[in-house]
Amino acid sequence: MAGEDEDLPRDAKIVKTLLKSMGVEDYEPRVIHQFLELWYRYVVDVLSDAQVYSDHAGKGAIDCDDVKLAIQSKVNFSFSQPPPREVLLELARNRNKIPLPKSISGPGVSLPPDQDTLISPNYQLAIPKKRPAQAVEEMEEDEETVEPNPPQEQKPTDIPQNTPQRVSFPLAKRTK
Repeated sequence: MAGEDEDLPRDAKIVKTLLKSMGVEDYEPRVIHQFLELWYRYVVDVLSDAQVYSDHAGKGAIDCDDVKLAIQSKVNFSFSQPPPREVLLELARNRNKIPLPKSISGPGVSLPPDQDTLISPNYQLAIPKKRPAQAVEEMEEDEETVEPNPPQEQKPTDIPQNTPQRVSFPLAKRTK
């Protein structure tokens, strides 16, 4: 461990010391590099803002006041302060004056209607109407006497026109 600390840059040693002072003993080595990257990015942002403030004031170089102003603007725009405790308590009192609505449903979890759920069936089955037994027997007798290719006028019109009919075609085998 002591050999590893000697190889680290000064900034990495500082981050490691900060982690140790906060009670963090177990962490991955890349955490130090991530903190260093965050640290460097923050410093670059603050110094570039300080440079803008210095240029705006017509100064040739950045001074302490420019850096303080840049840090203050970062704090004001990056971090928002929570409202005072008194304001939160007053808001809570006003909200809690309104009683909750009475539950219409009984105990348990209330679920939406079946048509609004994702698990309800989203299709309907078309079940053909069964013909009476007597009509089926007559059809069988008619099929025995019917010609194999009846003329167009003699086709039975018992099937309604709007019911879909199945059509199948034999598939030819592909040759490679």
